[in-house]
Amino acid sequence: MVDMDYRDLKIGKYGLPTWDALIPNVLHYLGDGNAKNSKMIFKDIADSLNLPKDLREATYPNNPNANMIEDRVKWAISELYTGGALERPSRGVYKISSIGKGLLKLDDVKLTRNKVHSLPDYVNHRNELKERNKIKGVAEKEDVEDNNDDNFPEEMNVIDNLITQTDKYNNEIAANLLKRIQDAEPAFFENLVVKLLVKMGYKGPNGSSKVTQKTNDGGIDGIINQDPLGTSTVYIQAKRYKDDNVVQRPAIDGFFGALSRVHADRGVFITTSHFSSSAISTAKNFSIVLIDGIQLTNLMLQYQVGVQVKKHLDLFEIDEDFFED
Repeated sequence: MVDMDYRDLKIGKYGLPTWDALIPNVLHYLGDGNAKNSKMIFKDIADSLNLPKDLREATYPNNPNANMIEDRVKWAISELYTGGALERPSRGVYKISSIGKGLLKLDDVKLTRNKVHSLPDYVNHRNELKERNKIKGVAEKEDVEDNNDDNFPEEMNVIDNLITQTDKYNNEIAANLLKRIQDAEPAFFENLVVKLLVKMGYKGPNGSSKVTQKTNDGGIDGIINQDPLGTSTVYIQAKRYKDDNVVQRPAIDGFFGALSRVHADRGVFITTSHFSSSAISTAKNFSIVLIDGIQLTNLMLQYQVGVQVKKHLDLFEIDEDFFED
């Protein structure tokens, strides 16, 4: 890797290069096509910038454990991965993709955040976020700033803004979570959905759960017995698809056929993509519950499957009863 002077890059807050100024560095570092550990990438790129010791070791005022420049390298990697320019062959490991190799053919000055954000995968990601925010009723930033209702208490404005920003952050995490799942192996996804339904309480206190054998699953990927005798059973089909691979009616018909063969009266069809309108109407007729990619990852956040709580916030108010005589 070629060392460079950080002062030749676009400088942002705290006197450090901005994350998007590091896009060329990340692509060139991974340009040999080899998969590399993420922590090694963060460190090597940060070390190559010839930063003075105080900037190289700088941490955030509210988080002394997070190195600022390595965090900006991490952000550049995250954006490139979202845009499809990087791949994750395994946990904590990245390599350049064919899209990333195409970007390397451009001059470094053209490797900007706008270029990354215009990649088809990134555009799909932003559209998905807009859909998530719309479902949750999360206002865009300008809508929040234009909230000048004089009858709305100031402290409630602060809380409302806090909730809005929290929802936006969690929606971003959910969207990234969905991409991770779509890039994983089918067996991983099947285990995941069974774990999720168990966490949601479908197994019951004395029930059982399993992922079926791939060679003889009969169109059923998971089974949850809600009681010890298996008198109440939930059957699951899991389809790990990309966003543009919409589940159509024939897939629902096939799942209904699989349910009929085991005399089942209930089933859950889970996908990482979406369902067509005909698939949705058919599932209603067959009493099949459908869960698409957005619902899936929202449930994963709600029941903390595949995620962990980063920060817990407590909001207090005066206990008026405490001060009464």
